[in-house]
Amino acid sequence: MGIFQHEETHESQSSSMSYALRWKHENLRQLMLAAIGAIAITLLVMLVAHNRAGKEVHLVVDGRITTVETHEALLHEMLDEQAISLKPQDEVSMPLNGVLQDGDRIIINRAVAVKITADGKQNTIFTTQDTVGDVLKESGISIKGDDTVVPSLKTKIKGEDEIRIVRVSKQTVQETENRAFRVIKTADPSLEKGDNRVIQSGKPGVVVHHIEKVYEDGKFVSKKVIKKEVQRKTKDKIIAVGTKKVVVPDPPVVEPVAVENTVKKTAAAAKPVTAKATVKSSASAQPVKKSAPVKEKANNVVSRAGIDFEYKKVLNNVSMTAYSSEEKGIGTRTASGTRVTEGRTIAVDPNVIPIGWWVYIEGIGFRRAEDTGGAIKGNKIDVYYDSLKAALNFGRKNGRTVYVIGPVKPELN
Repeated sequence: MGIFQHEETHESQSSSMSYALRWKHENLRQLMLAAIGAIAITLLVMLVAHNRAGKEVHLVVDGRITTVETHEALLHEMLDEQAISLKPQDEVSMPLNGVLQDGDRIIINRAVAVKITADGKQNTIFTTQDTVGDVLKESGISIKGDDTVVPSLKTKIKGEDEIRIVRVSKQTVQETENRAFRVIKTADPSLEKGDNRVIQSGKPGVVVHHIEKVYEDGKFVSKKVIKKEVQRKTKDKIIAVGTKKVVVPDPPVVEPVAVENTVKKTAAAAKPVTAKATVKSSASAQPVKKSAPVKEKANNVVSRAGIDFEYKKVLNNVSMTAYSSEEKGIGTRTASGTRVTEGRTIAVDPNVIPIGWWVYIEGIGFRRAEDTGGAIKGNKIDVYYDSLKAALNFGRKNGRTVYVIGPVKPELN
């Protein structure tokens, strides 16, 4: 009995392959999309699982380090978890929506409040800068010329600081000073006493002071002389005072003459009578004048520079220095209210020489006590000079004798 076999035809095999190819072609795109989706879901699941795993993060807030463990994925989530709030001005080392990784170091610099006073306005800003200079630069405030900043630009910011900018401006002006001429009397032995002659007319001098005025925020605060210019020199008036003694000749002594005429007539001889003249002193004749006695000087009267003057006391071993209005901090007004004048003004200890009294200093001349000084104590005198160079050249002189005269300056008789 024979076996029946299924007959395979070429047509049936071709149909099966065509169907498989057609199915693969129609579903290939869907298969690829499904595979990509499966991979993405797997990765997302793995990422979420990784992010949800515990992480150690190091927080540095205002220089203090804290290590925290978190399961949050993003920075702002971790900050909320740790109850850390931020101001808009605070600085953070990574974006708030940044993804946290295990071992991350997050630095937070908190902004502090700083008050700034400048140009008549006061503002409060929040800053994370380190120094005063950095804060001003961040705020757009410029410092010019002689402006001052309190505290200094290099001062560290600590919080709740106050910064003050003082705008300093300077102005140079000129002030004219008229200086009165002195009247100098000189002894002239060729002229008789009482004969005074002007040998040089006086002329006042003119000095121009160049003064620097300082203003802070528009208000005047100080001034100083930066230069002096002599526009016209002072010409002293010089008077020659006669000292020659006037010699008055004594009047002649006239003695009257009495003549006795005796006429003797004799009858015996007619002879001429001789006249005998006898000269004798008359009681009515004027006596011879005697010159008046010269008055001797008293014990407290001396003669210096051709002038006799009386003094109250003598100071021995006096030390002397000099000063000038060109020195910084020295004005042109004295402690007594007068204007400093070279050739007249000295600074003294009022307990030794009263203010306003005249003195005579050996080797210097007549001076008036008009000023005082913190270092002028005891037998010490400070002599005023217009020029700082002259004051420095004066140096220190010791062992001088000073005659204390009184409130009136001696003059030539």
